[in-house]
Amino acid sequence: MRRPRSRPRAVAAAAGATALTAAALVAAPLTGATAAASSHPGAAVKVVPAVVGHHLIKGAGSPLTIAQCQAKWGINCYTPLQYRQAYDLNPLYRAGVTGKGRTIVIVDSFGSPTIQHDLDVYSAQFGIPSTHVQVVKWGDVPPFDPTNPDHTGWAGESTLDVEMAHAVAPDAHILLVETGVAETEGVTGLPEMMDAEKSLVDHGVGDVITQSFGATENTFPGFDQGDFSSIQNLRYAFKDAQRHGVTVLASSGDGGATDATADGSANYPYRVNSWPSSDPLVTSIGGTQLHLDEAGNRTAPDRVYNDYGAGGGGQSHVFARPLYQNGVRQVVGAQRGTPDISMAAAVDGGAWVYSSYDPTAVGWDVYGGTSEASPLFSGIVALADQAAGHRVGDIHQALYALAKGSPKFTGIVDVADGTNNSYDGVTGYTAVKGYDMATGVGTLDAARFVPALALTSWRR
Repeated sequence: MRRPRSRPRAVAAAAGATALTAAALVAAPLTGATAAASSHPGAAVKVVPAVVGHHLIKGAGSPLTIAQCQAKWGINCYTPLQYRQAYDLNPLYRAGVTGKGRTIVIVDSFGSPTIQHDLDVYSAQFGIPSTHVQVVKWGDVPPFDPTNPDHTGWAGESTLDVEMAHAVAPDAHILLVETGVAETEGVTGLPEMMDAEKSLVDHGVGDVITQSFGATENTFPGFDQGDFSSIQNLRYAFKDAQRHGVTVLASSGDGGATDATADGSANYPYRVNSWPSSDPLVTSIGGTQLHLDEAGNRTAPDRVYNDYGAGGGGQSHVFARPLYQNGVRQVVGAQRGTPDISMAAAVDGGAWVYSSYDPTAVGWDVYGGTSEASPLFSGIVALADQAAGHRVGDIHQALYALAKGSPKFTGIVDVADGTNNSYDGVTGYTAVKGYDMATGVGTLDAARFVPALALTSWRR
């Protein structure tokens, strides 16, 4: 959702308060002592977005193999075809479940002027049919300026969101909402984003909304006095989505159990949470690290994302525990706990993304962060919508009910290897058996999870 400051060997890309925090734009070989020193950096957070380092990926005119990425940069980097194998999506595609007839709504400030072209290039590279990206401008969206780091930061986020959603649900329609005010901390650009979402819901547009942005709860006006009205007054879009059966997702963040202060100069030195991920009406998507071979098969179980950022998670200080988390009350206590479920987000194991919005930095980059995970999961929801023949709506009750069953039938795969999301000096949470505030209920096997979710979810 946000990014640590640039580092000497792996450059993090960001989009304001978006989940590009750990988007790795790999700059140079990361080996030896430098790699060890950089793997768990202190996370000074810069709110003003900046995409730096695209042009530093020398020779990446096309995606490299995993072995080549390891040799050049010391990280794993994955294609959508490898993700498809890892998440067991191919059986669904063979059965015709591709997201056809469903619409994924993506909300980002400013957007990208080359989004259609970039998706076409991305799709062609991997033999995936492309799809039309419908762009809706909400508010006074300024002309794109490739020299403006705010614009390029959000363009990177928009590109990541669109390409990841398409990678999972290739036949889903994608609607990109571009707003004219960048979200950073506190309220800032959120009213425009919520207005846009509510308008689309009211007009029957969209089956699932993915949000790769967030602001620390503590940065909202009134928080210090126990007045949470500034957040409560922004929930109207989510309440509307619930009434209309639209699924709403948000990235859980990239600061582990902490997150950015109001001025973006640092993270809080204690546990905090961020909104909209912490909202009980929003499915919070956390992050994992995948270990894959060239065919996309796992060489080791998934771990908690914790390299150039860490998967956000913890207790909300605004929202009480919702009914659907009563079964995990021993973990979350009296408060809403995040995340709910997790997908790929680690930089070491990041995703190849193509972009050309910056004419000085055209080409292929590797991104990570929970702003990768949320659009990936939006594709999963679109598949479930198609399989069900209706919107699956608010999936929380279904998700926690499925988590109680056998993975063989539910497709929920527990992450319980003892890794954690401690970050920037703040002790986080450990991935243990069952629900935890590092990965939620775990991750998924789509061939089992999608039909299970389609059968279990609320019907509209």
